[in-house]
Amino acid sequence: MSEPIRWGVIGAGGIADNVCLDLALTSGNVVQAVGARDAGRAADFAARHGAVSSYGSYEELVADPDVDVVYITTTHPYHRDQALLSINAGKPVLVEKPLCLNAADARLVFDAAREAGVFAMEAMWMRTNPLIRKAVDLVAEGAIGEVRLVRDEFGVGLPFDAAHRMYDLANGGGGLLDLGVYPATFAYLFLGRPDEVRTTGTLSPTGADDSVAMEWLFQGVPKAQIFSSVSVPAPSQAAVLGAEGWIVIEGGARRPTGLTVHSQGAEYHVEDPITGLGFGYTPQMEEVERCLRLGLLESPLIPHSDTIAILEILDEARSTLGVTYPGE
Repeated sequence: MSEPIRWGVIGAGGIADNVCLDLALTSGNVVQAVGARDAGRAADFAARHGAVSSYGSYEELVADPDVDVVYITTTHPYHRDQALLSINAGKPVLVEKPLCLNAADARLVFDAAREAGVFAMEAMWMRTNPLIRKAVDLVAEGAIGEVRLVRDEFGVGLPFDAAHRMYDLANGGGGLLDLGVYPATFAYLFLGRPDEVRTTGTLSPTGADDSVAMEWLFQGVPKAQIFSSVSVPAPSQAAVLGAEGWIVIEGGARRPTGLTVHSQGAEYHVEDPITGLGFGYTPQMEEVERCLRLGLLESPLIPHSDTIAILEILDEARSTLGVTYPGE
């Protein structure tokens, strides 16, 4: 094998911690450096993950010649500028979902990456999960016939707290971008872009979206029902219903634990091939590694056009609800 892919990490929070623990389970990647606004926090993170370098600024991290790719783990409002900072330094980027606050910013990032000739990808790890990929393949092969309905939900049951990130509008708060992006992506995988979206929902006292239901219509026919909520706990169930059967995504689409497939009168179970393998991020990190070694500018599993299209749908939903982020 070639030399390992050396990762630089922007941000030292919980998601970065979990992903870097999974990164260590892959054979071709290492955490090389971390950058955070607090140099001490960056140093602690680097020590936990065996990184060679730590920095108290993002500018220093992207300037490190030993960093091959930058993973951006900060909150949504900072993704665009940090991605552009990395791209302008000639670094490929993996950006936590959602890639940006809106589709316009996502276009800026992808256009900049294309012009610079570097790889860029949204960290929509669900799309690299082997069970989700298996479900997509089964549907494409006709295992359940024509898709008639896709449903998915994601609710976390978080009590209102104006200071919490998920209720803080200035920090990209709201359920759609943090939670709803998963059901929207799930539906998009099987149905593509809807002709019409009917959106209803509630806002929190801070003006961030809270509970949101969307119905996607295709030629006037409703084919997707998706729900996200910050305040309402939900079992996060997902399924694809076809004319000749259905597929239930066990454990939810975000990180499934198995599939139950009912096809032409018979039912069978598909086991999770990555059970016990960390938090489930290894397929995503291996996909980035694969793309970098092949010299690709985008992943065929998470193409730029899909990321933008899904953000456009979420933009429209936010507009319907009257949710606008500062600076938009």
